[in-house]
Amino acid sequence: MFELSKNILQKVSFDKTLFRKELMKAVKWLNPQEKTLLMIWCLTTFGHQYKDVIHEVYKSVVKS
Repeated sequence: MFELSKNILQKVSFDKTLFRKELMKAVKWLNPQEKTLLMIWCLTTFGHQYKDVIHEVYKSVVKS
């Protein structure tokens, strides 16, 4: 699921709303270790573009 999530996020990275939606889904599917790896990958790959979205999604997941 981790690799699939990365592929989907790369494909929807042109749109902020789609990126947020798919990141939310991915974070719900993954185990805790994969969630951490995905956050690191997202920040490394898309941090310049969607840093605020990534942090927002991960903060909302922590609250849940």
